[in-house]
Amino acid sequence: MDLFDWKSVVLAKHAQHVVLIHFPIALFIVAVAFDVLALRLRNRELANVAYYNLLGAAIFSVPAVLSGLMAWQWALDGHRLKGILLYHLVFALASTAVILLTWWIHLRTRRVDRLLAASWRIPVELIGVLLVIVTGHLGGFLSGVNGGG
Repeated sequence: MDLFDWKSVVLAKHAQHVVLIHFPIALFIVAVAFDVLALRLRNRELANVAYYNLLGAAIFSVPAVLSGLMAWQWALDGHRLKGILLYHLVFALASTAVILLTWWIHLRTRRVDRLLAASWRIPVELIGVLLVIVTGHLGGFLSGVNGGG
């Protein structure tokens, strides 16, 4: 494979998924960190940073999931889901749902202009972080980073 051959990069069976997943993961985890700080310090600017990071995570999580579904179809010819791949898909969908839910909670909080509204959002965000971690760990096994897949 040629390092600079664009076809091998763009048309690889799962390359886009591997590239796309890291951005929403990073945005979400950083958003949760900013949200915890915003609530702790009662700082509106940090809450805004958390919101916009969550917005980015919500937007970019959709192409990440779609690219994962495409990788499953291309790399495995759509074979029946089982084992680690099934768990990875279930956790990925749950992670995406929690990311979207967290963004929606923040959107509603902004509409009522209350920094501390929806005090239960931090536990929801922390559950989302755990789901993202498990999803990434399972994905590491599928890609061979965490061992055979």
